[in-house]
Amino acid sequence: MTSIENEMQYQAIMARIEELLEIVDNETPKEDKNSIELALLSNLVAEYEDVHYPIDKPSLIEVLKLRMYELGLTQNAMAAMLGMNSSKVSEILSGKSEPTLKQARKISTEFNIPPSIVLGV
Repeated sequence: MTSIENEMQYQAIMARIEELLEIVDNETPKEDKNSIELALLSNLVAEYEDVHYPIDKPSLIEVLKLRMYELGLTQNAMAAMLGMNSSKVSEILSGKSEPTLKQARKISTEFNIPPSIVLGV
């Protein structure tokens, strides 16, 4: 089998992967037949999921809200870190406004967010 052709095959392979995960762990040698089978099936599943269950790039709003949560920041605290007023941060977080290029650069560097996400490209 060179690829998963349909959802039924996908489900069967996922069930087999679950079985293998009970057997294979970090201590299992890479040369073990179960370890090899798990690696091969995992690659097949990854290729199938890339086509049939693609994951979209997160939006700037989603990433900023996640960073706020991770860092325990309020909008006011985020605004202070970015040197912006809180109403501008509120507009960005609600999708009403886009950051300027200078603000986008600051967001990217302060919160370690890839420029492609900040700029929406």
